[in-house]
Amino acid sequence: MLKENYLNKIKDLPETTKQFGGLVFILIIIFTSFSILNIMFGGGDELVRKMKLEEERIAQEKKLSELISKLPSGILVTFDGTDHYKLTDEVYEQVCKVTKLIPQRAIMGANFLNFRAHEIYTINGNKIDETFVKWDEEKNKCFAGFTVSGDNVGVNESITVSGEALSFLSTGIDTRVYYIKNF
Repeated sequence: MLKENYLNKIKDLPETTKQFGGLVFILIIIFTSFSILNIMFGGGDELVRKMKLEEERIAQEKKLSELISKLPSGILVTFDGTDHYKLTDEVYEQVCKVTKLIPQRAIMGANFLNFRAHEIYTINGNKIDETFVKWDEEKNKCFAGFTVSGDNVGVNESITVSGEALSFLSTGIDTRVYYIKNF
């Protein structure tokens, strides 16, 4: 009896009130559903942390990109005695951190000082497995290198050649290691 009374009262309400009540009911269901999903799958705090890290990385990359665009095109060196553009210590560190490429010229120069690496590099069809450019905080120097292996031609040997990156090549778009001192 009470149920029928209650249903009759709802039926007697104006149409706009019924629609508004339905809207509120649907919103409550939606918020409840998302709250349950957030509790189950969560990750909200971790996601925010990851997003902040990504934003910082993008801001740093943009800052370094602006630095590269301000550098003159050509060879950038870290030492005196040449006509090339000399990098300050601070700019040297920033250029090192933004540099990702090691062209074949720098690889071949470093290979000539490591005969076995040159031999494997030649045998495997000039294939480089990995390249790296890293800033060493302790020594305040930039180190670049690469790994060659003969896995693709049956030589079970892998050699990593690395050394100090003494000069870079600025193209105006990016920077590349120009010379690796590995002796």
